[in-house]
Amino acid sequence: LLQPTKMAEQTEKAFQKQPTIFLNRKQVVGAKKKTGRFVRNVGLGFKTPREAVEGTYIDKKCPFTGNVSIRGRILTGVVASMKMKRTIVIRRDYLHYIKKYNRYEKRHKNISAHLSPAFRDVQLGDIVVVGQCRPLSKTVRFNTLKVQRSVAGTKSFKKF
Repeated sequence: LLQPTKMAEQTEKAFQKQPTIFLNRKQVVGAKKKTGRFVRNVGLGFKTPREAVEGTYIDKKCPFTGNVSIRGRILTGVVASMKMKRTIVIRRDYLHYIKKYNRYEKRHKNISAHLSPAFRDVQLGDIVVVGQCRPLSKTVRFNTLKVQRSVAGTKSFKKF
């Protein structure tokens, strides 16, 4: 008996597949079944998540399994919003010096970043590392590379 290979998650109307993997290979009797999955190392010291290697998701904008290269800036921030599909908003807090008063004021910038399905349980307040990539949409120019659990509360000023 031939065991069917584990298919990719099909949640869209169009059939989702990785463009580098050929799905219609001929069946060979006695040959070892190997599920093909395209996975890459993004470099810069970032490890590929286990979910990216073993998972079945298809995401063309994922830096580990899709067609996106990381180049340019690497930024750190706190997850501020997760209301979009596969996209998060990152808040970057910083201090701006006011020369007249010889003091600093708090400022922040929000950055939209693509969140790969490889990172499963990301919550508000988590610290994420994002890398710059080509424009993925109107506002998204960054891709999540690493997620660290937050220990403090969500309403605190974090200088990044």
